[in-house]
Amino acid sequence: MKRVIAWLKNIRPAKFLTAFVASALLMLTQACNNPSVAGQPPQPRGQSPNVERYDPTKSYDLNTPSGGMNNFNDVDSRSEDTQRAAESRSKALRDNAQVNIDEKGIDSVDQYVDNYRQGTPFGQRVKNLGDDIGSSAQELGEGVAKGTKRGVENLKGNTQNAAEGVGTNVQRAGENATDAVKDTLR
Repeated sequence: MKRVIAWLKNIRPAKFLTAFVASALLMLTQACNNPSVAGQPPQPRGQSPNVERYDPTKSYDLNTPSGGMNNFNDVDSRSEDTQRAAESRSKALRDNAQVNIDEKGIDSVDQYVDNYRQGTPFGQRVKNLGDDIGSSAQELGEGVAKGTKRGVENLKGNTQNAAEGVGTNVQRAGENATDAVKDTLR
């Protein structure tokens, strides 16, 4: 009983009054609120909401099916001119790349077949093949020479480092021996 009395003494009427007033105010503001806030959104041309609903997709042009995996073009229909310009630019770049390949003397399979059918002399074909092999051998020889030179330089540097390391190791061993002798004499 003492606990109940102590609990009742601890309760302050101001807390109850504040909670009651807050809840009553909340109930009144929600119950007496303006109903148009949660009502239907405004319809175009002042029509009633039950007659015709506003459909935003009707005001946009939809893409026409163009085939392919998704049946629609991946580009926005409003930017078809940009797409055509990009396609023409890419075609021009492809053509330019093909011209560069042809001018640089890179032979394709078709060119080899044409040369063979047109009767490029056997001597000329052998000479072309020999030139290709000769340039490859020359590049291989240059690569081996550079690698050998680099290897010799590394070996020279390693032997110098080893010689310096031996000298310092001998010096340290001598110092350690003298320190050991001094410690023994003490």
